[in-house]
Amino acid sequence: MSEEQAAFSIDDYMADAQGRLVHKDHVEEIDKCRDELVRHIVHNALSVQQRLIDFKENSMSQIEQFVELSAMDYDVQIGGRKGNITLYSYDGRYKLQVAIAEYLVFDERLQVAKKMIDDCLTNWTEGSRSEVKTIIQDAFSVNQEGKINTRRILSLRKLAIEDPMWRRAMDAISDSLQVAGSKQYLRIYERVEGAKDAWKHVSLDMAAI
Repeated sequence: MSEEQAAFSIDDYMADAQGRLVHKDHVEEIDKCRDELVRHIVHNALSVQQRLIDFKENSMSQIEQFVELSAMDYDVQIGGRKGNITLYSYDGRYKLQVAIAEYLVFDERLQVAKKMIDDCLTNWTEGSRSEVKTIIQDAFSVNQEGKINTRRILSLRKLAIEDPMWRRAMDAISDSLQVAGSKQYLRIYERVEGAKDAWKHVSLDMAAI
């Protein structure tokens, strides 16, 4: 090993945002302190995140095992993914809810529906139903990720419009709707003291705490 190689140590350098190595002697102390703070907090956050992942997986597993145990009293075996479940503590103070949320997407028939809707707007008397045009334009607009808002599209079916082409377009929207997947959610609640039907959500979302 040459003297030049021996003198170089990666520990003496810090990588900047462009990936360049900068010797620590050339990095301001405040920048070093900021870097240390950010890394410390992010490291702790990743550790907390992993504990939350483990907590959710373990909780879901325990709930599924309990449901299987409860079903055994009736000689029933429950296979596959469980549906929505609500469990209460014996004193009614705590409540667990497992909910299944489906991911809905539209296939190519949504574009057919959009064409028929555009034809409806063209055929209708210009200047009329301006509020409907605004609703339709908002429904088919995309968000910052370039995705269509499913809820807004589906809300078009509630409009009381009897135009035959419009009704066909609504049928095309319904036919184009597909279930792309689902996700399980675990929600934990504590009864509000002194209230019979009021529950306080035990939030595990850092932004909501």
